[in-house]
Amino acid sequence: MLWEVEIRPTAGEIDREGLRIVSESHALGAGSVRQVRSARVFLIETEQDEAGLQSAAHKLLVDRVVEDYSLRRLDGQAALASAGEGLLRTVLFKPGVTDNVALSTQKALADVGCPATAVGTARRYWFNDDVATADLQRVQQRLLANDAIERIIAGPLQMDSIALGSEYRFQLTIVPIRGMDDAALMTLSKQGQLYLSLAEMQTIRQYFAGLDRDPTDIELESVAQTWSEHCSHKTLKGRIRYRDEHGERQFENMLKETVFGATVAIREKLGADDWCVSVFQDNAGIVKFDETQNVCFKVETHNHPSAIEPYGGANTGIGGVIRDPLGTGMGARPILNTDVFCFAPPDTPVESLPPGVLHPKMVAKGVVSGVRDYGNRMGIPTVNGAVFFDERYLGNPLVYCGTAAMIPVDKCFKEVLVGDLIVAVGGRTGRDGIHGATFSSAELTEESETVSGGAVQIGNAVTEKMVVDVILRARDLDLYSAITDCGAGGFSSAVGEMGEHTGAEVWLEQAPLKYAGLSYTEIWISEAQERMVLAVPEDKWEAFRDLCASEGVEATAIGKFSGTGKLVLKYHGQHVGEVAMSFLHDGRPPVVREATFTPAAEPPCPVPDLPRYDDALKAILGSLNVCSKEWIIRQYDHEVQAGSVVKPLVGIACDGPSDAAVVRPDLKSNRGVVVANGMNPRYGDFDPYWMAAAAIDEAVRNCVAVGADPARIAILDNFCWGNTERPETLGSLVRAALGCKDTAIAYGTPFISGKDSLNNEFSYQDANGQRQTVAIPSSLLISSMGQMEDVSQAVTMDLKAAGNVLYQIGATKDELGGSHFALVQGLAGGRIPRPDLQQAPQIFTAVHAAIRQGLLKSCHDLSEGGLAAALAEMAFAGGLGVKVDLTGLAKDSGIAQTAVLLFSESATRFVVEVAPADATAFEKVFAGLPLTRLGTVATADRVVIASGAGPTVIDAGLGELKQAWQQPLAWD
Repeated sequence: MLWEVEIRPTAGEIDREGLRIVSESHALGAGSVRQVRSARVFLIETEQDEAGLQSAAHKLLVDRVVEDYSLRRLDGQAALASAGEGLLRTVLFKPGVTDNVALSTQKALADVGCPATAVGTARRYWFNDDVATADLQRVQQRLLANDAIERIIAGPLQMDSIALGSEYRFQLTIVPIRGMDDAALMTLSKQGQLYLSLAEMQTIRQYFAGLDRDPTDIELESVAQTWSEHCSHKTLKGRIRYRDEHGERQFENMLKETVFGATVAIREKLGADDWCVSVFQDNAGIVKFDETQNVCFKVETHNHPSAIEPYGGANTGIGGVIRDPLGTGMGARPILNTDVFCFAPPDTPVESLPPGVLHPKMVAKGVVSGVRDYGNRMGIPTVNGAVFFDERYLGNPLVYCGTAAMIPVDKCFKEVLVGDLIVAVGGRTGRDGIHGATFSSAELTEESETVSGGAVQIGNAVTEKMVVDVILRARDLDLYSAITDCGAGGFSSAVGEMGEHTGAEVWLEQAPLKYAGLSYTEIWISEAQERMVLAVPEDKWEAFRDLCASEGVEATAIGKFSGTGKLVLKYHGQHVGEVAMSFLHDGRPPVVREATFTPAAEPPCPVPDLPRYDDALKAILGSLNVCSKEWIIRQYDHEVQAGSVVKPLVGIACDGPSDAAVVRPDLKSNRGVVVANGMNPRYGDFDPYWMAAAAIDEAVRNCVAVGADPARIAILDNFCWGNTERPETLGSLVRAALGCKDTAIAYGTPFISGKDSLNNEFSYQDANGQRQTVAIPSSLLISSMGQMEDVSQAVTMDLKAAGNVLYQIGATKDELGGSHFALVQGLAGGRIPRPDLQQAPQIFTAVHAAIRQGLLKSCHDLSEGGLAAALAEMAFAGGLGVKVDLTGLAKDSGIAQTAVLLFSESATRFVVEVAPADATAFEKVFAGLPLTRLGTVATADRVVIASGAGPTVIDAGLGELKQAWQQPLAWD
């Protein structure tokens, strides 16, 4: 029997979901939507009678204080809508899409004595009868449901069953690749969602021709997953002939010769003092922390899935990166999460959206919710992040998620042994995530939501939390030999990577499934979430399985590491695939690319000479890339685990923007981990080399600003670029990588891990039938992880006491190119910040020395908005005013233009607060380095900045500055 439990707010209670739909409908321009009533629905397939269901609903499903419910039996007959309630629409998941609430409900129903064969959930909406058809259609498409994972039913439901899947009938599929010409190969590559190049398809054809047979579908998919850009990073590791203004050079492996090359050079210089443990060889990079624990860090991207289904894409983005440290070495314990998002402006007009593109505000809300729900439910604090807005992220948002974790010093390495069982642990396999790895390597189009909807995975944080806990227990009991995350490519990548040096035999029918009907190939490449793959010795298998069962975690042996050097795939004893591991991992033809870079002209920025800059400062504070991200931050739990020392928001009202996060991973020790980031895509429009240098400088100085030791800061790179088959696009990437290498070596900050995401472009057909492409700006995120010997010495950015002295550390230069002052004033040209690679490390060392000596009361880095914005943020965070004179800064910098002094975004600069009694000692620390006395902290609640004997250039109250900063993203 199929029952429907419909739950609504009780009479007199506010229908918040209905009000949200009305409000957002009006924002979409659907003004005829005046009233919406909502309900949530459970569909329950059970043999239980009505009384049993009534009892279960009372206990589990309904909050009787604020909700009422009705119970209807469907069984093929319509559930009638109440007369006069309006136009009815019901939103359900598409068949095969993971419904986590339904899964949890099914377990809970069994616990209360009401077992169910299947459970589903739905949302129901009634619109006012006279809503315009066009408005209703717009709301359905843009607001009610996401076509990638959901469907909308008009009118009452009519259904007999919600059970999924039917028995799969085995049929081996052979792909006749040997007889295909080049055109047919490329058709197969695109239509089969393999997304391989012609040279790669030709190589596959040649390999199987040498075997005198055609491949099976699963063999072809295995190669495609392994060779995808997402999994193999073939562009960054490829051969590139690069030309710029300095001439031409040839890279045999661009990543190895730039980013990784920097780490090699730094480690060689450190010699016996090398503090790197494992870099670029596991799921996350590992560095030394203390005598018993090391710390690892990984940052991933989940861009394409988030463009199609923001909540699920971001949800599984954070879920996936949490599993990276868990799959590093023998397993690491997560201690913090980070996130960085890039969206199109939220006020983008709805009518300007290309077909197939979700509205940026809807994307932003979905992404934030996805990361929030997963991290909070896992019990991991989200402590650091950033948000960037640019029109070019329309159709292709960027979602970066990171996790740091602690690992015992003796558990940092692993080894798969011949004879070990291949064991799958955690979530079951379904159709969600099919072609996820190859899809992530392709350009998005207006058809992606329909064609690649199955590439979206759905996460379940509760399952992953259980997996993390049991894996760490098994690790400490020494019950397995190796572990890795079952991420992009599913079993195909996880088993393929683990068995690279041994070979593997896989029994696909043994994999636990969410529902019946999956083919052997779908089982193999599904990226269903919350799964880990382990190598378990046979003599430890029973103990491992029993431990997992005791924690309610499913563990299944699905094969064995064989020692044959081959990947052998079987389904119920049938041989469905066999590929040499050497071909999978070393057979891909090298990518050979041309790359060019032509430096842009640097016309001077026409700086306006204004009598006052109050309005310019408020405009900068209120610009999307500078304004408060409190609406996002406060949705995250950054206190869980009790180790957070410096939080994302600081100050007297805990709403000032912290430079970095400080976390104490071991509550018995004062040693701390510091995390921050640096990124400015606008600089890349000028020169990606200096964009990369500035990003590293910002990431490092953010860590240093709160107290991290600059001699122990590790960094990670995340390159998100457009179509690198264009020489000029690839040239900009190479240029950025060279900037990474030179700056990292100069600063002594080794790269320990990284990730690239290419082809971040959206292509669509406009109203005139012309093909248009929107490419993201070249976007390089640098994440930094530092360490503090004693977290009690951490410094925050909020001002502490009136009468203290304010200094600027670092040199101001005429560098308004790409600045926020130029943005809000509509100015072009100028020079972007160029860090002094020789002097910057000296400044960082001096700042750290001053903090260690207790000389700094507050410290804030100068970045977006320059000096004026930094002073304003420090003032309203601390509830104290400032009185500053630019005369000394003008003299020290040789710059006469007030706007440049106020708003230049030159790198390696800080504003610090020093007690008068400590001024002499402080100035001594910075002897020979750029240091300027600016003024003092004031009791008056105003930011007052003068220019010598001339007039005051800024005089603004803290309240108006703070309101300008907080207002833009103060969403409901």
